Amino acid sequence: MTTGRFWLETLGCPKNEVDSDKLVAQLVAEGYEPSDSVEGADLVVVNTCAFIEAAREESLETILELSELKEEGARLVVTGCMAERYGQELADSLPEVDLVAGFGSSVTQVGPTRVALSATRDARANATLLDLPRATQAGPWAYVKVAEGCDRRCGFCAIPSFRGLQRSRSAPSIIDEVDRLVEGGTKEIVLIAQDLASWGLDRNGGGDALEILEHDDQSSQPLVALTRAVAERAERVRLLYLYPSGLTESLIDAVLATGVPYFDLSLQHASGPLLRRMRRWGNGDKFLDRIAAIRERNPDASFRSSFIVGYPGEMEADHDELLSFIDAAQLDWAGFFSFSNEEGTYAAGLDGHVDPELVAERMAEVSSLQDEITMAKREALIGSVQRVLVDAPGSARSVHEAPEIDGIIEVDEDLRPGSLLDVEITGSLGTDLVGTPRETR
Repeated sequence: MTTGRFWLETLGCPKNEVDSDKLVAQLVAEGYEPSDSVEGADLVVVNTCAFIEAAREESLETILELSELKEEGARLVVTGCMAERYGQELADSLPEVDLVAGFGSSVTQVGPTRVALSATRDARANATLLDLPRATQAGPWAYVKVAEGCDRRCGFCAIPSFRGLQRSRSAPSIIDEVDRLVEGGTKEIVLIAQDLASWGLDRNGGGDALEILEHDDQSSQPLVALTRAVAERAERVRLLYLYPSGLTESLIDAVLATGVPYFDLSLQHASGPLLRRMRRWGNGDKFLDRIAAIRERNPDASFRSSFIVGYPGEMEADHDELLSFIDAAQLDWAGFFSFSNEEGTYAAGLDGHVDPELVAERMAEVSSLQDEITMAKREALIGSVQRVLVDAPGSARSVHEAPEIDGIIEVDEDLRPGSLLDVEITGSLGTDLVGTPRETR
């Protein structure tokens, strides 16, 4: 019997998208069917993001917008990071919402107009969401979330406070999910986690195991074996969100061997003293050395990173060092974020907070520099032949572009999604390229 129709709105990072995919599977198992619109749904669920202030504002705006769009009598449920982080406070401030609840194993009817998502607050013990089966996905690519939470304590990040310590999925459960996705036609598997390079270390000793990576001891890094295993099954495997000290020589070998030489490194800054204030590893010189070593082995390797501008104590010299690093690193892709003062984090108690106007000026300067680099990198691909995966009619990607966050390669709209083919890059449209097919299969 059908319980009703649902509409699920997902905000935030790819990890949230995986959570939503699993929630869809659970809703269907509970008897719900997907709705074609918010207006046609009996149950409206918002999977929120709470990483920084801008994300929380977007989540609140979406909740209020959907509360106006939904039909009278339809139930509105808020889940995800904001529900985990703010719980009762959020429920008290949003009378429009029927329920605020963290993720859990079940969705059940409560009275004629309310629902409950059963949940537990112990993120380390609760493997419910992480181990839930996901909805069937037949797309050309798919995110596979391999761990929840994080054992690190970066100065700016509140995620461990509401997502808990790192909890890695078992290798067999991951491989089983990969096998099912590949059997369904998925060509590219994108492995994601808050700290992907540390996957499995909590199963091999927890926090002490992080020291293995901090001191470049590569004797035991589970992600290496996992990457190889996934690469044996899927046409492509891509790794997102690598902490720089976790990028060991063994992992570099494994990534290059997959044929997808794409390195998404969470660097955050280039100034050594400021990184230490962030409770982070490394400095610009170490990062440049690692990037140069990879390019020496594979000149076609692509790099993405993210950086925080205006962290407390950031001086003009630190900003100049970041600009110099961006110029020297010549990253293919980079994202820049203004510092967000998150309650309960180490950074919230630091002095030296940077004036917002100065942060905006620095953001504009570093973004402009990276835009020039990215455009030049894209134009340099004109005339080359790239193997692309068609994601959707008219839209494809090579190994140099991650789904959703990087540019695309425009192709003929008649090409079948999921097909792999060689194209010659014939033009540049800013961050996007134009490709002319040479063959299909």
